[in-house]
Amino acid sequence: MKRLVCLAGLLLLLAAAAGCGREETPEGTEYQVYYVSKSETKVEMHPYWTQTESHQAVLRELMQRLASNPEKLEYQAPFAMGFEIREIKLEEEKMTIDVSEEYQKLSVTTEVLVRAAIVRTLTQLPEIRYVEITVEGEPLLDSMENVIGRMSADQFIDNDGNEINTYELARVKLYFASDDGTQLIAAYREKHYSSNTPIERFIVEELIAGPSGQVEGLNPTINPNTKIVNVTTKDGICYVNLDENFLTVPDKVSMEAAVYSIVNSLVELSNINKVQILVNGEVPTTSSIFQNSTFERNLDMVTSLKNE
Repeated sequence: MKRLVCLAGLLLLLAAAAGCGREETPEGTEYQVYYVSKSETKVEMHPYWTQTESHQAVLRELMQRLASNPEKLEYQAPFAMGFEIREIKLEEEKMTIDVSEEYQKLSVTTEVLVRAAIVRTLTQLPEIRYVEITVEGEPLLDSMENVIGRMSADQFIDNDGNEINTYELARVKLYFASDDGTQLIAAYREKHYSSNTPIERFIVEELIAGPSGQVEGLNPTINPNTKIVNVTTKDGICYVNLDENFLTVPDKVSMEAAVYSIVNSLVELSNINKVQILVNGEVPTTSSIFQNSTFERNLDMVTSLKNE
């Protein structure tokens, strides 16, 4: 009998110990709040749980978090970096945040990270798709004196981990399809991307994302469902490995246009002379165009917009 009592007691102790060691999952909805490192070289996301259901109340909570420094001493809140918020407006999926002139004193790199932290935090709410920052009522300008305007989360390319490293401003020349899908039209795009992301991969990602819509007459060349397996460059040849969705091109677009949109865009880089396109690691056999092992720039397919 004593043995049975001792055994029962031991089992209870083990159960209690297991219960103490188990991490409880917080209740409510999880959001990510982004903070800037004090070294001002990266942004890190910290999970924040709330049981609040009202979107307006959640917005207030996120704004408070963005103004309060986190427990990790090496990070700081983007709204606690020497400037004040003068006014906030929310209209048609766009939040406009007007800040004081002290915002202009942030260094170029820090300012981009602050923007990234604010935009990526607030656009998690379904009613906020864009964020625009103004300074004393005037449009915010970048280092090249261009108006930045409204920003969405996808303007800040994230890396695979939980940190966003220093952003770089890329100005790349991308080739999209003409209206009939047989020719290519060049368009420049400026965007900040993480220094963790090779510029070659960034270009392919932007081609998959398609034209911005700000210029009429540009059409996507690549199926938006296409996934990148990997993009590497060696000895002047860029190897672009995509999944099978690449073989299903958008309506009216020829496979030749899809291929050379990638090739022409990548060869604009000074370190690339040729491009090889693979599908799941192999040369496709679905089109005769892939008989070439590598592709060089093809300007014969390039035309210009009718209004140019």
